Amino acid sequence: MLFGFPIVQIVLFGFALTNEIKNANIIVVDNAKDQASLQLIDKMEGTKFFHVQKTLLTPSQIDAAFKEGKAKLAVVFPANFYNDLLHLNKASIQVIADASDPNTAVTLTNYVTSIVNDYQAQLSPTASMPYTIVPEVRMLYNPDLKGAPNFVPGVMAMVLLLVCVMMTSVSIVREKEMGTMEILLVSPVKPLLVIIAKALPYLALSIVNLAVILILSVYALDVPIKGSILLLVAESILLIITALALGLLISTITSSQQSAMFASMLGMMLPTMLLSGYLFPIENMPVVLQVISNIVPARWYYVIVKAVMLKGLGFGAVWKETLILTGMAVGFTALSLRNFKIRLE
Repeated sequence: MLFGFPIVQIVLFGFALTNEIKNANIIVVDNAKDQASLQLIDKMEGTKFFHVQKTLLTPSQIDAAFKEGKAKLAVVFPANFYNDLLHLNKASIQVIADASDPNTAVTLTNYVTSIVNDYQAQLSPTASMPYTIVPEVRMLYNPDLKGAPNFVPGVMAMVLLLVCVMMTSVSIVREKEMGTMEILLVSPVKPLLVIIAKALPYLALSIVNLAVILILSVYALDVPIKGSILLLVAESILLIITALALGLLISTITSSQQSAMFASMLGMMLPTMLLSGYLFPIENMPVVLQVISNIVPARWYYVIVKAVMLKGLGFGAVWKETLILTGMAVGFTALSLRNFKIRLE
């Protein structure tokens, strides 16, 4: 711990985790297809910041691409872009960003503005009336760029996971340390019922926690729930069940409350904070960390909450993430039951 933990932190924060946005998926709608628009698109493609998808979409299709998570930014060139630049010395482009993550939206729009400014400076560096390209920026889902809509989903995932995993991880271990496990071993109660009985109190407490978080988010932080509140609650309960199952699994494979608490803290806090997409964009991470992030329940719940709470989407937009969380819950429960049965034998 003394030597390994500092090395891991330095590598993660210094190399793998960064707030710099790279390889962000953006849509370029080129209605002009002229010299100026093609040159600007080439400059965007030549940077490490963007992964450009050139296409021709209607405004409704652009909005659908944002809701499906296929793009974080769209750049729209008007049909008369180069003509306006030549004859009026001024032209505009539309920059549309997904502001459900305001930090990413501001960073990406700044990248586009910087590229545009550099291009227009190259067009007429000595002209008395230089060409001017004006990016018209539009922020979707969070036009005021408030911070609360970004951190509330992350805090929800972190609080629900940590409380559930830590509390349940010590439940069965406590029975061993107190010497009451023998009573359970000789009782006619089935292992599955023991596991359910250990999880139910924390399920009830976590639902109360969820209600408090949602009330504070809506009335204190002014974060609206744009989608179905029933869907949001159902998805949150699914995360709670997944976390309870994971906590019980930790409880069945550890031998003391201290080791169970340590495993739950180390195994959930750091991955939830660092690999869920809450603090650092996942697409910026090395491939190894991107693969590891797939087994972090908070990653999928974070996507679900942003889609339902901020974008107002329904179950059709989050069914894949829901299926993944359901699979995790079933898998953790099955492993917990298997380990408990082994101890019964």
